[in-house]
This record gives sequence, C-alpha cells and structure tokens, in this order.
Amino acid sequence: MTGLEKMRAQILEEAKTSAEAKIQDARGQAEQLLAQAKEEAGRMAGGILAKARSDADSLRDKTASAADLDRRTKILSAKQEMIAQVLAQAGQNVRQMDAPAYFELIAGMVEQYVLPQDGQIRFSPADMERMPAGFAERIKETARAKGGSLALEAGGPEVPDGFVLVYGGVEENCTLGAVFETKRDEMSDRVQKLLFPQA
Repeated sequence: MTGLEKMRAQILEEAKTSAEAKIQDARGQAEQLLAQAKEEAGRMAGGILAKARSDADSLRDKTASAADLDRRTKILSAKQEMIAQVLAQAGQNVRQMDAPAYFELIAGMVEQYVLPQDGQIRFSPADMERMPAGFAERIKETARAKGGSLALEAGGPEVPDGFVLVYGGVEENCTLGAVFETKRDEMSDRVQKLLFPQA
C-alpha cells in the first residue's frame, strides 16, 4: 500500500469513525427526544383523561340535578293541582249546601264583615227567595249588636251567592267567590297540611 493509499485509508477510517460517532450521538439524541415526547404525551393524555373524567362527572351531576329539579317541579305541580281541585270542590260544596246550613254560614260571614255603620246588604235574587223565615231580622240584629244597621236588598248578577255590603257607596264584596279568592293562600296552606302532612 502506497503512502497515498494509506492516507486515503486513514481518512476514510477517521471519516467512518466520526460518522459512526455522529450517528450514535444522533441516535442517543433521537431516543432522548422520543422519551421526552412519550413522557409529554403521557402527561397530556393523563391531563386530557383527567379533564374528560371531570367533565363527565360534572355532566352527570348536572344531569342528576336537572332530573331531580324536574321531579320536584312535577311533584309541586301535582300538589298544586290537587289543592286547587280540593278548593274548587269546597266552593262547589258550599254553593250546594241545603238552605239551613248555607244561611248559617252566611250569618257567620255577616258577623265577621259587618261594620258599626248604617248600610245595605245585597243578596242574590235566588237567595232572597229561599231565605229562611226570621233570617232578615237575624241579620239586622247582628248589625245592631255591632253598632250599625243593615237594610236588605236584592242584588243583580254581580251577587251570584253570598252577599255584598254597601256602606256610603263603598261596596264590600262578600260573595263566596270573592271570599274564597281572598282566603285562597290561607286555605291552600290548610289543605296542603291536610293532604301532605309530612311536607
């Protein structure tokens, strides 16, 4: 082998050694980058998985909460409907009372609403016709006992039942519908306690 060939062989050997070292170094760096990328991907996947689990838990909780709210709303609506039906039936029952019981109720209402003034009391034409004997005098006596007086009159269609008191042009609507409406909240509370004692 000539000197030139030796030099050439030496240069090739050095180049080969240098290339192998660079390849080995590049492989090491590539493995290190790959390991870092895998580690980062693992962290990201863990974060994504944790967020997905958290989102799923949150969605499940929201869905359960919405379902519970819907259930409670439906129960409340059903209870309110039942209470309204009971109150409507109570009003109907009062309107259908026999005359003695109905006029006892009316006498109690007059006792409650009459004022110590001079006025009129208007009854429906139907109630004027079926009014028991002596009832008109009983109403007048109730007014006198409170320090006032009442003149009985037949009302018009604005008095379907119950009565209307008139004092100096001011009317106090004591028809059954008006009294029921005025006391609706109080009666609803009482009916609710009767129907749903544990609520």
